[in-house]
Amino acid sequence: MARRKKNNWILILFILGGLVIGGILGEITSEIDSLWWLGYGKQFGFSHPVSIDLNILRLTFSLIVKINIASIVGAIIAMALYKKL
Repeated sequence: MARRKKNNWILILFILGGLVIGGILGEITSEIDSLWWLGYGKQFGFSHPVSIDLNILRLTFSLIVKINIASIVGAIIAMALYKKL
């Protein structure tokens, strides 16, 4: 029986989906007293946006990443689901 090759882009999409869904659930559960720890996390990135002024065009770049416990759990679950495919 031939085995189908797995696509790495699908894995990346699974992990990003797990991070996003886990992050949303972490934010929601941070308001619940018994599940506050799922929302615990750190935020990092550019605190002030980087701006480039070219006279006719102004570009502004900003990136902030928030990682919490629930998003890490979501990424792990996504990897496990991908492995089962």
